Amino acid sequence: MTTWTVYRKLKDKLEELDRTHGTRGNRIYYLAVSPEFFSTIIAHLGEAGLIYPWQQETPWSRVVIEKPFGRDLASARALNREVSRVLEERQVYRIDHYLGKETVQNILAFRFGNSIFEPIWNRRHVAAVQITVAEEVGMAGGRGSYYDTAGAIRDMVQNHMMQLLSLVAMEPPVDLSADAVRNEKVKVLQTLPDWKPDDVSRNVVRAQYTAGSIEGVEVPGYLQEKGVAPDSKTSPYVAIRLMLNTWRWAGVPFFLRTGKRLPKRATEIAIQFHRPPTELFEAEGDGHSGANQLVMRIQPNEGASLSFEAKIPGSGRRLQEVRMDFRYGTAFAVPPPEAYERLLLDVMLGDPTLFTRTDEVESAWRFITAILDAWQQPGAPPPVTYPAGSWGPVEADELLKADGMNWRRL
Repeated sequence: MTTWTVYRKLKDKLEELDRTHGTRGNRIYYLAVSPEFFSTIIAHLGEAGLIYPWQQETPWSRVVIEKPFGRDLASARALNREVSRVLEERQVYRIDHYLGKETVQNILAFRFGNSIFEPIWNRRHVAAVQITVAEEVGMAGGRGSYYDTAGAIRDMVQNHMMQLLSLVAMEPPVDLSADAVRNEKVKVLQTLPDWKPDDVSRNVVRAQYTAGSIEGVEVPGYLQEKGVAPDSKTSPYVAIRLMLNTWRWAGVPFFLRTGKRLPKRATEIAIQFHRPPTELFEAEGDGHSGANQLVMRIQPNEGASLSFEAKIPGSGRRLQEVRMDFRYGTAFAVPPPEAYERLLLDVMLGDPTLFTRTDEVESAWRFITAILDAWQQPGAPPPVTYPAGSWGPVEADELLKADGMNWRRL
């Protein structure tokens, strides 16, 4: 059976369903396939008449594309060109399930829906921002062969973490329409630093886990995982220190880390505020009163917490950190919807707000490609190591020490 025959049969089947189920010709094509097939499938859909002109309101056709969208800036641009030959931008839905999570969507609500937060969401009040995506799992399910071609920087940083960064750092949109929100996100990604190899070596740590123990279970090192080349330089752990060239965030370090075989599964954004300018009270620990933190938990236990200092009861003047905690499950008495549930509904409704646009993808890849290119330079240092079950290599801790900070304990 020829390729043309397959797509012709698909068209006939869909038209039959229109007649029997009243679907009115509307189409959503979900490409959960290997990335090298994206452009080929879209081209065949167009040739078979399965893609409608975008100008017509009904029936409509939309295509959902899973990550990764490219392997670097050049391949992402090439893929965008190929897709645009068949589809208009408003017909393309590049899906990132993180954007469907309630806590991710609530970043905008925290910032722009509460007058107590937006005035202090800037360099005058924020000392640093930490974004962590930690995973306990390794290369289970035969994932090693795929992962060894991608690594943490392609699998997590380029998409999920860049999206979280842009939502935290963006300026207020004029409204909550898709283009207004995405315009502001793109502006953040366009201010990412333009690094040379020396900048990468100072601000990025890549690492591989060695054999270790997680919850009492012995696990192999990355190079011993099935499907991973024994001499692989791919990094399942990446930590980055960066600054954004914007008026709001000038001088504020953003710390990003993600890794496999860490002690627990957790994704969070921590906004660390400046300490008080003078110490009026006695404090525990390092002798300084603690810095206030706003922590948004993406997973698990979606919610947020705000930490602040309170006086310990008694005649003394000692302070102790306390927290106000919000959890979706308890506050609303219902669990938040699954991320894909929300995103697929938005595809049906034609709302692209929570999907990445062409310029978003390319702006993120510009930054990531500079890191990838630096790692390919002669003499580039190889990945460092950390034991499975630990929070990563000591070199990642050094990224924060210059700013007098430590990674947050999850």
